[in-house]
Amino acid sequence: MPAITASKAEKQKFTKADFQSNQEVRWCPGCGDYAILTGALQVFAGLGIPRENFVMVSGIGCSSRFPYYVNTYGFHTIHGRAPAVATGVKLANPELQVWVITGDGDGMSIGGNHLMHALRRNLDIKILMFNNRIYGLTKGQYSPTSEYGKVTKSTPFGSVDQPVNPVSFALASEATFVARTADIYLPHLQSVLNRAAEHKGVAFIEILQNCVIFNDGAFKDVTERSIRDDENVLLEDGKPMIFGKGRKKGLRLKGLSVESVELGQDGVTEKDLLVHDQRAEDQTLAYMLSRLDHPTVMGIFRDVTRPSFERRAHEQVQNAKERYGEGDLLDLIRGKETWTIK
Repeated sequence: MPAITASKAEKQKFTKADFQSNQEVRWCPGCGDYAILTGALQVFAGLGIPRENFVMVSGIGCSSRFPYYVNTYGFHTIHGRAPAVATGVKLANPELQVWVITGDGDGMSIGGNHLMHALRRNLDIKILMFNNRIYGLTKGQYSPTSEYGKVTKSTPFGSVDQPVNPVSFALASEATFVARTADIYLPHLQSVLNRAAEHKGVAFIEILQNCVIFNDGAFKDVTERSIRDDENVLLEDGKPMIFGKGRKKGLRLKGLSVESVELGQDGVTEKDLLVHDQRAEDQTLAYMLSRLDHPTVMGIFRDVTRPSFERRAHEQVQNAKERYGEGDLLDLIRGKETWTIK
C-alpha cells in the first residue's frame, strides 16, 4: 500500500494558504525555520493531495513547533521519539503522507536509535532534520553536530566530542533517499522536498539552518554570498561534479579519497571529474562525498528503490490470514499451552 500521491490528472489545486494554520508562528526573528516552513507549505500545496491525508510528527525543539503551523493532522511528541510515533501512524494507515520534523539535538542524541531504525527499515516517511549545530530551545548548549572545540554554556572550555555527520549517519543506516540543502536556498530546498515526496520509501533531508541567537553563522561558508560558490558543490545526477565561480573547479577521485581540483591546471579536464549517480546501489562514493567539509556537498546523495517496511509488514499479515485464517485474539493471548491453577 503506497503513500497517497496524485497523478497530474488527479491533482487538486491547493495554495500555500490552504496548508497554513491559524496559529501565530513563533520563532526568533531571523530564524531559518521561517524559510523552511514557507518552502514546505508551498511544496505540500503543489502535491495536489488533500491536507487531511498529511500527518506531521515532531519531537522536542525549536523545529518541533512545525506541526502547529501546518493545517494538517499532526503529533507534537516527546524528545527523540518522533520516528517511533511516525512508524505507528504509517503502519496504521500506509496511504498517509507522513512527515517527521526533527532537529540535530532531538534526532541525533536521545532520538538517534529511533532514527536509525526508521531509516534502515525503509518506512515510507519523510524526515526533515533542521541542523543548526546547537540546542536552541534550551538556550545554547552544544549539540551532537556541534564542531570539535565548540564553546557553549555547557562546554565553556570547548567541546571534546566528535560531531555526528547527519548525511553520513543516514547513508550508513541504509536510507534509500538522502539529501542535504539549506534554509536560504529556497528553490533548491523545494526541489529536494518535492523529490522526497515522490520517493517510495524513507527520505532523509538534512537542512542546514541558522540560529541567529545562539549560533549565528554556523554555516557561513555555505551561505555567505562572497564565498559560497567556491564552498558548495551542487550534485546533479549524471553530470560531472563542477563548482566554483566560473565553474572552474571540480571533484575527482584520488586513491580512496575525493579531492578538489582546478580545471585546466596540470591538464585536468571534465573527463577527470567524478560523475554523480544518485541511483547507485553501492553508496561508497556517496558516503565519501558526505564527509567533505570544504567544499560542502549539497543535493541528493542517494535515491534508490526498495520495498518499504509497512508494505512488507502488511503483505506478511495478509499472507498469514490467507494461510491460517483471520485468527482469534484470545487464542493468541493464551498461546498453544495454558494452565489452570486451582
